[in-house]
Amino acid sequence: MFGVDSTELAVVAILALIFIGPKDLPKVMRTVGYWVGRVRGMARHFTAGLENMVREAELEEMEKRWREENDRIMREFPTVIDVEPAATVPALPTEAPLADQPQLPLIEAPPPIPEPPADYDPGGPQKKGEELP
Repeated sequence: MFGVDSTELAVVAILALIFIGPKDLPKVMRTVGYWVGRVRGMARHFTAGLENMVREAELEEMEKRWREENDRIMREFPTVIDVEPAATVPALPTEAPLADQPQLPLIEAPPPIPEPPADYDPGGPQKKGEELP
């Protein structure tokens, strides 16, 4: 990872065990791990910030190119509005429908639900094994 070979790492571990001692070694390793994690988090935050700045710069460049291309197209093909006189546009029918035309409903109403027979029991059989009528 950092150009540290396994033998070098073993030498550092043995020296740490000798100089720090087995009693304080877990506490020192915990502290070192904490600070390594903090440094990695700061590096990740810094890298994300740089990537965000690059992305924003690329987006601004794309927007600039889009605006330039849009302006070029608008100059090349100007908007032409054809306005027809009001007399040539057919008017919408606003008068009421004729009296001799029947007015039909838009949808057909569903048929009414028939009444159940007088001896119909919606609860079903009361006892286990009793058959339905």
